[in-house]
Amino acid sequence: MTQETESQTDELDPAAVFACALSMHIACLQRAKAAPRLNLSESYSGMDGFLRELMRVATLFETWSCKHVAFEELNDVWPYLMEDKFGEACMAIIEPTDLAGFNHADCLRVALHLRLPVRLDDKLPIPIDVRAPNPVSGSEFREFRIQTVRNDLEDGEVIPFTSDDDPTDEEFGSLYFGLYGATSGGLLEHIADRKTYSEAADLARKLAPGIVIPDTPVFTAS
Repeated sequence: MTQETESQTDELDPAAVFACALSMHIACLQRAKAAPRLNLSESYSGMDGFLRELMRVATLFETWSCKHVAFEELNDVWPYLMEDKFGEACMAIIEPTDLAGFNHADCLRVALHLRLPVRLDDKLPIPIDVRAPNPVSGSEFREFRIQTVRNDLEDGEVIPFTSDDDPTDEEFGSLYFGLYGATSGGLLEHIADRKTYSEAADLARKLAPGIVIPDTPVFTAS
């Protein structure tokens, strides 16, 4: 075990891991009860294999959440929230027999399904739309806006990436960040594109010294 892995393990909340596993266990058994042909024991080479997968998924999600969830913005007690909702959220995106395939991408899908506040990570395909008033007097722009966008591969058109969009849609290119200026009349003018949010935010700070713009914005699905 590497030092990084040990550090991540130390951050995990055992109560949250247990709550996730318990919630998913209940949700899977309910699905199996409603579908007699669904055999969990057969799917996982025994119920012990099923339990191991539950713990793997629960640990993976808690590890992911420690990196990406803005816990300070939650109004709920984390383990209780997981116990109440995690299992059903998982069943909304995967089948009870497919736990072995649950991965980091599924962690994000579950987090968005639960409407958790997710911190921006340039590796996460989450939609960002940050707006900040321009403190520079006399400027034609009353505010600056940083938005996650991508290109339509057929015609090259720049399309905003929203929470309703599939980040894996092959009709579109990779995500990047557009910096725009909004005039007093509401017109949005394109200024520049950057590969990362931090690069776009740095440019906005150079164009408008004193602008208050978050270093790491948080997205919560509506």
